[in-house]
Amino acid sequence: MFGLFAKPRIMGVIFAIFFLLAAAALGAIYFLSPHVTLRITTGPEGAKARQFIAAFVKVAEAQHPRIHFEMAPVPDLRASAKALEDGEVNLAVIRSDAPLPINGETLVILRHDAIAFIVPHHSSVSSLADLAGKTIVLPTGPAQNDNAHTLDVLLSYYNLSPDAVKREFLPASDIGDAIERKRAVAAMAVGPVGPGDVVDTVASIGAATKGAPKILAFDDADAIVKRFPFFESYDVPQGGFRAKPAVPDDTVTTLAVNYRFAVPITMPDIVANAIGRSILTAKAQLMNVSPMAGQIEAPDVTDQNPLLPIHPGFADYLSNGDQSFFDQAQRYLYIFGIPLSVTASLVTLLVSMVSARGSKKDRDVTQRLLELAHEASNADRQKLEALEQELHEAVAAYIARAGDGDKGEQWKTSLAVQHAMRRVERRAADLKSAASSGAPPTAALDAAEISRTDSP
Repeated sequence: MFGLFAKPRIMGVIFAIFFLLAAAALGAIYFLSPHVTLRITTGPEGAKARQFIAAFVKVAEAQHPRIHFEMAPVPDLRASAKALEDGEVNLAVIRSDAPLPINGETLVILRHDAIAFIVPHHSSVSSLADLAGKTIVLPTGPAQNDNAHTLDVLLSYYNLSPDAVKREFLPASDIGDAIERKRAVAAMAVGPVGPGDVVDTVASIGAATKGAPKILAFDDADAIVKRFPFFESYDVPQGGFRAKPAVPDDTVTTLAVNYRFAVPITMPDIVANAIGRSILTAKAQLMNVSPMAGQIEAPDVTDQNPLLPIHPGFADYLSNGDQSFFDQAQRYLYIFGIPLSVTASLVTLLVSMVSARGSKKDRDVTQRLLELAHEASNADRQKLEALEQELHEAVAAYIARAGDGDKGEQWKTSLAVQHAMRRVERRAADLKSAASSGAPPTAALDAAEISRTDSP
């Protein structure tokens, strides 16, 4: 009984030290960690996006020395989205009509690529429905499979199966010759208003057919977008694909897909904010390296049904402007503060329970010492030896525990120890005196003496 004493004060100190060390460790990890490393997809081999990614990484690392980027090559845009979904990268270039990562959120829109169906100036084709049973040619390149899939989707809107339209893949410079030789009646190219596959295809067809090609208009663009939200209605301005003669010769409504940077939902707001802000503020620098940076834009924070939601950390920046570190960290203080508060309450409850248990044990010990003193008053030699051993253990435990626990209870225990020691010592002296004189002890007769007295 006397060997087990609760130590609530020591436990409380231990818990306090533990939390202080934990807080210090977390602070050290945050402030002293060398760098944050983010993996970013580079797009397919040969894609123009790779040049832009390289420029972006250079600018971002210069603005944020604690952020380091690692390139993650992928074979196509589908693989780029899958890499983000599987947690292999932290930043991915995705295209709106490719399968989207289920755990992704939008950071910035990189560019819009028009979907252009190009026919020679003398063509009778005026709609995709007119392509049934004919051949269409697409430029070769890293995105040719994605573009072919886009064609299949659009044909399905006009109730045409993919097999209803034959297709060939040729370098953009050879497409005009294929159309001039009647191997195909039209071309489909996907690219920006500016240097890219559409402009190259228009130039090829114009040179081969000796006339300004036409761009098919989508009068039902809004209906197509409602059915396939990954498309967007897009107005190509006069001369957007060729200045002279102008192609198109007037503003034409077509469809477009967009490229964007996507990040995982789990990316901290502070990191997403820093990256997104770097892209927007460094747009001019990026344009010096990659012309495609001219189309970079922030996503629309007012869109109620976005294709891929905006990351909340960057949305806060777009809505409220630049924020201090403490403003951005407030959310994390709430997230970590609530469980920490609950943990502290549980620790306080535990310490209180241990303290109450310790106080009860102190009372039990004091009571036992009083009982021991009473038993010592009438104990024989054998019993007294056992009581002395028990008292010795109690004194040893009391000394080891000095300074811990309830002071009031310790004071009572101290008095009880002294009282028991005096009773044991007095009884031992009485037994020794009785043994030497043959007289019975003052408080009670020794068991042997009682036995002899009762004998006839």
